[in-house]
Amino acid sequence: MPELNEIIHQPVRLRIMAALVTLGKGDELDFTKLRELLDVTDGNLGAHLRKLEEANYIQVNKSFVDRKPRTYVSATEAGRAAFQSHIAALQEIIVQNQKS
Repeated sequence: MPELNEIIHQPVRLRIMAALVTLGKGDELDFTKLRELLDVTDGNLGAHLRKLEEANYIQVNKSFVDRKPRTYVSATEAGRAAFQSHIAALQEIIVQNQKS
Protein backbone atom coordinates (compact mmCIF):
# COMPACT_ATOMS: atom_id res chain seq x y z
CA MET A 1 0.00 0.00 0.00
CA PRO A 2 1.35 3.48 -0.85
CA GLU A 3 2.43 5.59 2.11
CA LEU A 4 0.91 8.97 3.01
CA ASN A 5 3.36 11.82 2.57
CA GLU A 6 3.77 13.49 5.96
CA ILE A 7 4.93 16.77 4.41
CA ILE A 8 1.97 17.04 2.04
CA HIS A 9 -0.59 15.53 4.42
CA GLN A 10 -0.82 18.68 6.57
CA PRO A 11 -4.11 20.37 5.48
CA VAL A 12 -2.75 23.74 4.30
CA ARG A 13 0.14 22.11 2.44
CA LEU A 14 -2.25 19.62 0.86
CA ARG A 15 -4.38 22.52 -0.38
CA ILE A 16 -1.28 24.37 -1.65
CA MET A 17 -0.15 21.36 -3.63
CA ALA A 18 -3.65 20.71 -4.97
CA ALA A 19 -3.82 24.29 -6.24
CA LEU A 20 -0.37 24.14 -7.82
CA VAL A 21 -0.61 20.76 -9.55
CA THR A 22 -3.77 21.88 -11.35
CA LEU A 23 -1.64 24.47 -13.15
CA GLY A 24 0.18 23.55 -16.32
CA LYS A 25 3.80 22.51 -15.98
CA GLY A 26 5.89 25.62 -15.60
CA ASP A 27 2.89 27.81 -14.72
CA GLU A 28 3.04 29.83 -11.53
CA LEU A 29 0.55 31.16 -9.02
CA ASP A 30 0.95 34.57 -7.43
CA PHE A 31 1.49 34.47 -3.64
CA THR A 32 -1.37 36.91 -3.04
CA LYS A 33 -3.83 34.88 -5.11
CA LEU A 34 -2.74 31.69 -3.38
CA ARG A 35 -3.17 33.33 0.03
CA GLU A 36 -6.67 34.50 -0.89
CA LEU A 37 -7.59 31.11 -2.34
CA LEU A 38 -6.55 29.35 0.86
CA ASP A 39 -7.77 32.08 3.22
CA VAL A 40 -4.61 32.05 5.33
CA THR A 41 -2.29 34.75 6.64
CA ASP A 42 0.94 35.80 4.91
CA GLY A 43 3.00 34.29 7.72
CA ASN A 44 1.10 31.02 7.74
CA LEU A 45 1.37 30.62 3.98
CA GLY A 46 5.05 31.60 4.03
CA ALA A 47 5.86 28.96 6.65
CA HIS A 48 4.11 26.22 4.68
CA LEU A 49 5.76 27.30 1.43
CA ARG A 50 9.18 27.11 3.10
CA LYS A 51 8.48 23.55 4.24
CA LEU A 52 7.41 22.52 0.72
CA GLU A 53 10.38 24.33 -0.83
CA GLU A 54 12.80 22.56 1.54
CA ALA A 55 11.35 19.25 0.32
CA ASN A 56 11.86 20.40 -3.30
CA TYR A 57 8.12 20.10 -3.94
CA ILE A 58 7.70 23.72 -5.02
CA GLN A 59 9.76 26.48 -6.55
CA VAL A 60 9.44 30.07 -5.35
CA ASN A 61 10.36 32.85 -7.76
CA LYS A 62 10.63 36.47 -6.68
CA SER A 63 10.62 39.38 -9.08
CA PHE A 64 9.56 43.00 -9.35
CA VAL A 65 6.47 44.15 -11.22
CA ASP A 66 6.08 47.92 -11.50
CA ARG A 67 8.78 48.28 -8.82
CA LYS A 68 6.82 46.13 -6.38
CA PRO A 69 8.11 42.78 -5.17
CA ARG A 70 6.06 39.80 -6.35
CA THR A 71 6.35 36.17 -5.35
CA TYR A 72 5.27 33.34 -7.63
CA VAL A 73 4.99 29.69 -6.72
CA SER A 74 4.97 26.56 -8.89
CA ALA A 75 5.06 22.81 -8.33
CA THR A 76 8.27 20.99 -9.23
CA GLU A 77 8.32 17.60 -10.95
CA ALA A 78 9.22 16.04 -7.59
CA GLY A 79 6.29 17.85 -5.99
CA ARG A 80 3.87 16.68 -8.66
CA ALA A 81 5.08 13.09 -8.24
CA ALA A 82 4.84 13.28 -4.43
CA PHE A 83 1.33 14.71 -4.65
CA GLN A 84 0.20 11.97 -7.04
CA SER A 85 1.66 9.33 -4.70
CA HIS A 86 -0.13 10.91 -1.76
CA ILE A 87 -3.43 10.91 -3.64
CA ALA A 88 -2.88 7.26 -4.60
CA ALA A 89 -2.36 6.42 -0.91
CA LEU A 90 -5.58 8.22 0.02
CA GLN A 91 -7.47 6.39 -2.73
CA GLU A 92 -6.09 3.06 -1.49
CA ILE A 93 -7.35 3.83 2.02
CA ILE A 94 -10.80 4.55 0.58
CA VAL A 95 -10.80 1.31 -1.42
CA GLN A 96 -9.68 -0.72 1.61
CA ASN A 97 -12.39 0.87 3.78
CA GLN A 98 -15.06 0.12 1.19
CA LYS A 99 -14.02 -3.54 1.14
CA SER A 100 -14.37 -3.91 4.92
